[in-house]
Amino acid sequence: MSSASGALFMKKDISDTYEVIIGLEVHAQLLTASKIYSSESAAYGNPPNTAVGVISLGHPGTLPRLNKRVVELAVKMGLACHADIARDQIFDRKNYFYPDLPKGYQITQDQTPLCRNGFVRIRSEGSWKNIHLTKIHIEEDAGKSLHGESETLLDFNRAGVPLIEIVTNPEIRSAAEATAFVSEVRKLVRYLGICDGNMEEGSLRCDANVSVRLCGVSKLGKKVEIKNLNSIRSLGRAIAYETTRQSKLLQEGKAVTSETRTYQADENKTFSMRTKEELNDYRYFPDPDLSPLHISDRWLEEIRQTMPVLPEEWISKFTTVYNWSEEDAMGLTESRETVQYVESVCAIYAHYKAVANWMMGPVRAYANAQGIEMDAFPLAPPRLVELMDLVDKGIISFSMAAQRLFPAMIAKPEEAAYALVETLHLRQDDNEEALVQVVEQVIKEFPLKVEAFRNGKKGIVTMFMGEVMKRTQGRANPSRAQELVSKKLQEL
Repeated sequence: MSSASGALFMKKDISDTYEVIIGLEVHAQLLTASKIYSSESAAYGNPPNTAVGVISLGHPGTLPRLNKRVVELAVKMGLACHADIARDQIFDRKNYFYPDLPKGYQITQDQTPLCRNGFVRIRSEGSWKNIHLTKIHIEEDAGKSLHGESETLLDFNRAGVPLIEIVTNPEIRSAAEATAFVSEVRKLVRYLGICDGNMEEGSLRCDANVSVRLCGVSKLGKKVEIKNLNSIRSLGRAIAYETTRQSKLLQEGKAVTSETRTYQADENKTFSMRTKEELNDYRYFPDPDLSPLHISDRWLEEIRQTMPVLPEEWISKFTTVYNWSEEDAMGLTESRETVQYVESVCAIYAHYKAVANWMMGPVRAYANAQGIEMDAFPLAPPRLVELMDLVDKGIISFSMAAQRLFPAMIAKPEEAAYALVETLHLRQDDNEEALVQVVEQVIKEFPLKVEAFRNGKKGIVTMFMGEVMKRTQGRANPSRAQELVSKKLQEL
């Protein structure tokens, strides 16, 4: 089996023998104006080494000062994940060599993370599952190493940018569950407005801890960490490859080495970086320069009052109040911008099924093709309602509305839909006598298809309908046309 195909799919005998256990560590950069312990800009995209200062560069005699906004945004994520918020915390130094952290250590939380426990609810392979969390803690990001052919350059702009690290329990059982988890985390941080979730720019990154064991065995296998996965696709492919690699080693009687590996997307392989560090290698100890942090009841309640309605609550409303399918409800809660648009439409148009059909069909297709969110969609909610109402009243068919009127309205968003219907001659033709003639002519021209219908192929009605709609240029009333086609075929 080639590495490319083998990385994605295990042979059946291997997959039946071994199971994969996955734990994830997701790092999310918080959307603050300044860094976690200093006043330098935390914005992305500044020229190299321009968003730095004496604190982020680790100059002697400088003292860090905690950014209050960092705590508030991190608490929001904890509340969204149903976690327990620690009221009293300290910060720790992680004394591991970071070439891109000038002071030589990272300030993080070890013994007293901001949040413990909690869960993120995911839907994978048709069912719901809660992925439980070990903790969510605050820490600072490192700088960035830029590797050339003969030298490595360091950009310290990112050093000190605030992060939260979301750590799961080792209970994820497939690459599909892992990607569903990170997708849900990305959705949550965007809803909360605490992180832009842009994996390509590194504001959301993921490390995957992967181990394999014999099915039915309770003891965990040797853990391998795959570092800095920067896309959902890479996460899934890296886990699939590593699962196959470890399973083959065990099947061949070889040991799996506990190590840190990197994933190369162009080769679809993981490669060894170093042996895995133990916790004592980090030499954690309390940071003497930062005072303990206390979160009062009042402060926690103030943060709680700023929480938005989250996807889980919207899904519940969409399935119960609007009677949408779970699939439609999930699709229409992918972003806050989509929810806001949908709610604006439903506030003035009570045909909720039509709203779901249009939003999941033509509207979503257009937004995806243009790469835009719904806040940039050219038709305001009342304009979409105007379009749907024309279909509902039978003035224009759905197919003509989707194929002709919708693009015309996008091109001329200020022109009234009814006027465009008349200009483009899209009005549905209700001339019964003319429609009967078209139906009879179509049936007459396809005797073999009529015979097939007589022999039980009832689905052949669709072919006749297609011909009728084509010959009427889409202006025939579809429901009436189908009635006539079915009636004429039955008479024969």
